[in-house]
Amino acid sequence: MAGQGSRSWAGVDLSERQRIRRAELLQAGIELLGAPEGPAVSVRAVCRRCGLTERYFYESFADREEFVAQVYGYVTDEARNALIGAVLRAPTPEARAQAAVESFVQLIIDRPTMGRVLLIAPLTEPSLGGRGLQSAPAFAMLIGDQLDPLTDVADRQLLSVGLVGALASLFIAYLDGTIDVGRDRFIAHCVDLLTNAYSWQRGQK
Repeated sequence: MAGQGSRSWAGVDLSERQRIRRAELLQAGIELLGAPEGPAVSVRAVCRRCGLTERYFYESFADREEFVAQVYGYVTDEARNALIGAVLRAPTPEARAQAAVESFVQLIIDRPTMGRVLLIAPLTEPSLGGRGLQSAPAFAMLIGDQLDPLTDVADRQLLSVGLVGALASLFIAYLDGTIDVGRDRFIAHCVDLLTNAYSWQRGQK
């Protein structure tokens, strides 16, 4: 990426320049926080990655810890919005399971830096301690919303939280190479996990 000195800002106002710089810094943060060898995020490394001086880093972020939290929050929002969009377009629980898994794979597996930020960085980056657990309820709620609304509330919660944990473990294992199967087989297994859970839940009524 070109350095700050080579940019041409003709006709671009200050707020837009700041927005562009912030987006570049966040992208650099995703690449560093989601690096295959593990997080290597420092203010200097982030600025060097996108060709900006530290002055522009502190224009948008108070410190490294706030920056890392913002990177993680950005990826979490992307994942949640992708899942919401996928399930809204699907007419049945089975179709929603397929759409949700395919959408998540496109974001997390096809873009592994995003996947490692979302699922692995909270386990390896001290400043994110606990954030993975904090975001889990939102994903459990998305799954719970697809379950039969007449089911006991506690059963819905137990099943949805359990499914989030199982799926997270599967995606982490796929990202780190513990699971070595083809993409289509992986998707099919995750879809089966969700649809079988929905079928089991309907059978308990």
